[in-house]
Amino acid sequence: MSGGHRPRSVIRYENWVFVPDQEPDAEPIMYAMQCAVCDEQSAASIDYTEGHAWALRHSGRNPSHHPYRELVTRPWRCWMRGW
Repeated sequence: MSGGHRPRSVIRYENWVFVPDQEPDAEPIMYAMQCAVCDEQSAASIDYTEGHAWALRHSGRNPSHHPYRELVTRPWRCWMRGW
């Protein structure tokens, strides 16, 4: 470098927030149930009761399958927080 000048770095810090996406174009929240015994699962739906109905039918067909997991897909969004 000529003239004895050193390169200079500029670092800019930004505040970000991470929140559930509630914008009009957000994907819907989806629900499904998964059997914890065999890992079969219901179709995902915006109506959580569809997964519950599937779990009851699945238990009826598989009497030893009692435990289930609820699978929730919730859209999230990062925003740069303004000052």
